Amino acid sequence: MLMIAGIFVGVLALVVGSYWAVVVVPESRGQTVVRERLKWNDPVTASLRLLKKQEVLSGIGVLNAVLESLGGFSGRLKEKLDSAGIKMTVGTFILLTTFLFFAGAVVVNFYTGLWWLGLLAGLGGALTPTLVVGQIKSRRVHKFEEQFPEAVDLIARAMRAGHAFPTGLKMAADELLPPAGAEFRLLYEKQNFGAQLPDALRSFAERIPSLDARFFVTAVLTQREAGGNLAEVLDRLAAVMRERFRIKREVRTRSAHGRITAFILAGLPPALALIMMSSQPENFKLMITDPLGIRMLIFAVVMQIIGVLIVRKLVDIEY
Repeated sequence: MLMIAGIFVGVLALVVGSYWAVVVVPESRGQTVVRERLKWNDPVTASLRLLKKQEVLSGIGVLNAVLESLGGFSGRLKEKLDSAGIKMTVGTFILLTTFLFFAGAVVVNFYTGLWWLGLLAGLGGALTPTLVVGQIKSRRVHKFEEQFPEAVDLIARAMRAGHAFPTGLKMAADELLPPAGAEFRLLYEKQNFGAQLPDALRSFAERIPSLDARFFVTAVLTQREAGGNLAEVLDRLAAVMRERFRIKREVRTRSAHGRITAFILAGLPPALALIMMSSQPENFKLMITDPLGIRMLIFAVVMQIIGVLIVRKLVDIEY
């Protein structure tokens, strides 16, 4: 009983602490900023406010300092969140991952009494935010690739009308919807505020994990070095992008059956395990407590992972 009470107090403290860190602290800081702006009078200090503030990785001072010390890890995680278009700090993402780990571990350990099964459930919960961010990133890149040929055509038409290349970038940023419009706006603002155009283009290609974006940057940089008609090059590039996107859609259509089969086969055993755990806990507990049952479960999980990887390799067609 004392152990259950301790687990309950720990989970409650984790939930309340996460709420305080994610909701209460940012709201109080936002109100402080608003009050400072309302009493703003000094024009000299106001001009200094135009300087870009250092990006905060977390609303909690201690966690922000720790994340700043882990520059490589925090930077990669920040880039992943930005490429997915998620407005979330690195600290919030880490707190969410930690909360899901402890929540899954405590709940499964409470119902089964097996620490190793709770640990596996906690690891699965901790991986969930990363998988969701990866899925959102893939959808965003797919949407960008769908809009990208139209953006390249728009820039080419602007250049044929006599506008400069940066003006074409601004027109694409103003005319297109997110995510392509937002990415072109960021590209235009970088070079407009002093960054060299080649550096801004390379940053654009690194930020977007798309082969079409790399083609676009390579074409523009090559034209700047060797000369030529950039509008004609962009027209041909847009035609190639549309053809690649058409082939990609055809491939996804033809491989839809295999992908759905892989999804069903991967999700069926965990779903059946949850159903058995809730409907017949005695029988399922025998499976996870008996040594032979544990070996059978380990073998089944390993074979399940191997099967999913094989099916994924079969339906992941290069084009």
